Amino acid sequence: MTYQVEDSFQLESGKQIQELHLSYTTIGNLSLNKDNVVWIFQAMTANSNPAEWWPGMVGEGKFFDPEKYFIICVNMPGSCYGSTGPLDINRATGKPFYKEFPFFTSLDMARSFQLLKNHLGIHKIYLGIGGSMGGQQLLAWACMEPSLFEFIVPIATNAFHSPWGKAFNASQRMCIENDPSWQIDGTDAGKNGMKVARSIALISYRHYETYGSTQQDQKELLEDFKSESYQRYQGEKLAKRFNAYSYYTLTKSMDSHHLGRGDKDAIELLGKIQSKCMVIGISSDLLFPVLEQEFIARHIKESSIEIIESSYGHDGFLLENETLTLLLNRLTN
Repeated sequence: MTYQVEDSFQLESGKQIQELHLSYTTIGNLSLNKDNVVWIFQAMTANSNPAEWWPGMVGEGKFFDPEKYFIICVNMPGSCYGSTGPLDINRATGKPFYKEFPFFTSLDMARSFQLLKNHLGIHKIYLGIGGSMGGQQLLAWACMEPSLFEFIVPIATNAFHSPWGKAFNASQRMCIENDPSWQIDGTDAGKNGMKVARSIALISYRHYETYGSTQQDQKELLEDFKSESYQRYQGEKLAKRFNAYSYYTLTKSMDSHHLGRGDKDAIELLGKIQSKCMVIGISSDLLFPVLEQEFIARHIKESSIEIIESSYGHDGFLLENETLTLLLNRLTN
C-alpha cells in the first residue's frame, strides 16, 4: 500500500520534498479498540514486509502473529522499495533526483511515519520494535511522542551515531564515489562501487567468530578462499535488488542520527519516554557495541537491558529469533 502526503514535507536540513509517499505493509487485523498495533521498523536495505526479512519473528505461530497483532511496517524514505527515493521524479526538474535527493534524518522519518499513523486513525501503538537503523527511528519517534508506545524494544542501536559507525559509512560511500559510472546519472550508476561497499558493511555486521565458523578453508588452499567468494557473492546479491543512490543516501541518514541535535538534550529526551522499554544488545556487535545500548537503558525510566550472547555480530538481531522471542514474552507478559 502507498500513503501520499498532500502537503510539502520539510526536512531537518531545511530542504523540502514535494509529493512524499510512503510504501507500507499491514499484516493482520486492527482490533475494535485499536489496541493491538505493532510497528516494526526495518533495517537499512530491507523492505516494508517484515514477514520476508524477519521470518523467524513475523508470521503464523511466531511472536508477531497476525492472528494477534495488527503489524505495520513502512519502507523508509530514501529506499528503493516504494517510498519516495532518489529514482523518483523531482518535480522541480522533471527528472529523477539521483544524487540530488535530500536525505532524511531519523527524526524526519519518524515525522513521516507519524503522518501515516494519523491517516490510519491510530492513537496508541502497543509495541514498537526495530534494530540498527530501525531502532534509531523508533527512538526518535518515542522521544517525539513519549506516550505513544506502550512498549518499545530498540535492538542493537544507539541514541546518536558514533564516529566509528560514520567512518564505516564514509568508507562505503567512497567506494561508490570511486566507481566511474557514478559520475554519469543513470539507474545503474555506482553499482560496482556499491558491491564493494556492501563487502565493507558485511565485515561490520558480522564478527571474527562468524567467519571462523562459516568460512574456514582447507589448510592446503593457497588462494580462492571462502571468505573472499562470500564477500563477492554478498555484493552481487545486493546489486540485484538495490541501487547505489539509495545506499548512498541511507548511509547519510544513519550518520545524521542524533537525538540531541540543536538545543535538544538526548538524555533529557530519553528521560521523558513513558513506554516500558527493553533495550537489547548483541554481545559480539562491532558496529553498535553494547555500551551504546547501556546508554539508552540508563536514561529511559522504565527500562531494562538484555544482552544476547551471539557469535553473529550485529546481524544477530535478525538471526537470534528464539532468544528474542523469549525476551519479548518476558516483557509483555
